[in-house]
Formats: sequence, structure tokens, C-alpha cells
Amino acid sequence: MAGPGGAALDELSRNFTYGALGAGNGSLSGAWYRRNQFHLFGVLLAVVGNLVISISLNIQKYSHLQSAHREHARPFFRSLLWWGGALLMALGEAGNFVAYGFAPVTLVAPLGCMSVTGSAFISVMFLKENLRASDVLGMTLAFAGSYLLVNFAPNISQAVSARTVQYYFVGWQFLIYVILEILIFCILLYFYKRKGMKHIVILLTLVALLASLTVISVKAVSGMITFSVTDKTQLTYPIFYIMFIIMIASCVFQVKFLNQATKLYNTATVVPVNHMFFTTSAIIAGIIFYNEFLGAAFLAMFIYFFGCFLSFLGVFLVTRHREKEHLPQSYIDLGTIPGKQTLDKIQPDSNGLSRGTLPDGSDSTKSPSGEKKEV
Repeated sequence: MAGPGGAALDELSRNFTYGALGAGNGSLSGAWYRRNQFHLFGVLLAVVGNLVISISLNIQKYSHLQSAHREHARPFFRSLLWWGGALLMALGEAGNFVAYGFAPVTLVAPLGCMSVTGSAFISVMFLKENLRASDVLGMTLAFAGSYLLVNFAPNISQAVSARTVQYYFVGWQFLIYVILEILIFCILLYFYKRKGMKHIVILLTLVALLASLTVISVKAVSGMITFSVTDKTQLTYPIFYIMFIIMIASCVFQVKFLNQATKLYNTATVVPVNHMFFTTSAIIAGIIFYNEFLGAAFLAMFIYFFGCFLSFLGVFLVTRHREKEHLPQSYIDLGTIPGKQTLDKIQPDSNGLSRGTLPDGSDSTKSPSGEKKEV
């Protein structure tokens, strides 16, 4: 078959038929076996990377708690403990990045639930947070869902080369997908910017639409780097740098909208919704761009999506009402205000309508004219 498109199609066919022809040819059988090893390596990288991220989150949280208990708090970026957590976070994300080069998108992306459930487990063990019944149920559901995902995700053995990415990039399925995504993104952005609608669904849908491009480009870049290491260099192709630019740009704007969501809504609400939206968009991107469900049996697809549902439900149960339990009861200390008489502490009364209670228990004070007034 002549032309670059034909060469890409031939290479794509060879990538997908390694497993089918492995029994009849020794060299192809060895290649298929190696690719299955790569697949398992990608799964392990994703699991370990997400667990490292959960450890880093708890280290950073512990650093913030230490800073809050100091008499003279210092900025978090001056804490070596916080930087240690940030370094572990970078290592975990690097593990996820490399995992996309070895395993399918539809398998790596849903395993992000491991970081949420793992963080809850570690916080109970090391930060002495309360273990709730919903935490145990959520962790169990998330682990059960992850088990189903690993066993019933599409087990394709696909090498991501530059020619393969080029072939997918100009395919009609992806072009229609991108056009629809741009239209939906522009409509939501119009309501967000012009109409001032900042509902959590709008913000996290914008994040998810960008995340689908992030996942596609991350797998393309990671896959081409992996192909360069194991076979032939792919870094001389323009498509590598196009995908790299898409990856960086989509990540930057994705973080922007996600930060806006965390400012307007509490983390216990943002985390499960974002996990569900991100995973769904990543799965759709993997199916459309990389054809990862090509030839999959209906029963395997059903069990796979049931595993996704279990992981979503597990993340929701683990994060549900978690922030409300750790809100400290605040008080106002007037003793530190220069030139003011020390009145000890005024503790807000959560059951009353007044703003606070004076040390002697009275809720009234005198006005300048000498009359008593209610506080």
C-alpha cells in the first residue's frame, strides 16, 4: 500500500495482530509476550504512582498541620517536609505519565481512584483521623472496582509510534469528536464568562473536556518516547512536538478551571465529581482516538463499566462529609490587639443568634450613654 497513510495503516495492522499471529510464528509470539509484559508493567506503574501521590498528599497535609500549630507560622514553601511531599507528588505523576506509554488509557485513567482511597487509608494510619464506616465501604468498593478494571479492561497490545498517532490524528472519528468537543467547550465557556454561571458541573465539564485532550496527548508523547527507547526513535517526527504542545496547553487550562472549582466549592464535593468526569472523558478519548474497545466482547465491556461505577461510588463514599469533620472550632482572641483591654477569648455560640459570649457569660454591653444594649 503506497503513501504515508498506507504505511501507517500497515504498521497499525501489525501492532494489533501480534497476539492473533503469535501462536503460529515464534518471533511474533515473543513480541506479543513482551507487549503483555509491558501492559502489566504499565498497570503496576499506575497503581504505584497513585499510591505515591496519596502518600505525598498526607505528607503535605501533615506539614500544614505542623505549621498551623506553631506560634509564628511560616510559609509552607519553607518547609522541607512540604517539599518532600511535592517531590513525591512529582514522582507519582511521572509514574502515571510513563504508565500511559505501556498500558491502555481505559485502564490507567480509572486507576486514579487508588490515590483518593489510599490517601484516606494513610490519613487514618498516620494522621490518626477517624475511620468511618463509609470509609471502609468506599475503600472496599474502590478496590473491587479496580480489580474488575484490571481484569476486564481491553487487553490490546498496541505500539504507539509516530505514524500510528498521525493516522489516528486525521481519522474521521477523532475529527468529529474534536469538533463536538470544541462546540460544547465554547458554549460552556460562554455561560461561564458572559453569564457568570459558575456551577460545579459547568466548571468540571470544562476540566473534563480539556482532560480528554490531555490524556490523548500524554499517551501519544509517552508512547512515542517508549517506542523510541525500545525500538526506533520517534522524536524526529513533527507529530511528537504537536502532541507535546497540546499536552502542556491543555494541562495549564485544566488546572486553571480546577482551581476555580476548588475556590468556590469544598474539596469533598470537587474530588468525586472531578474523578468521575475525568475518568469518563478519558475512557471516551481512549475509545475514539486509540480504538481501545475494538473487538471487545459485550460481557467484558459490561463488567468493565460496572467496575468503573464501583470505583466512582467508592471515591464518593470516602470523600463524603470528610471536610466537615475536621473544621476546628474558631475563636477570637482580643488579647493580641495593641491598645485594647484583654477580655480573654470570645467563643462563638453556635446555638445562639449573637456573635459571641463574653467571659462573664453576659450577652449585653453598655452603650456610650450608659444604657445596656444586646450584643
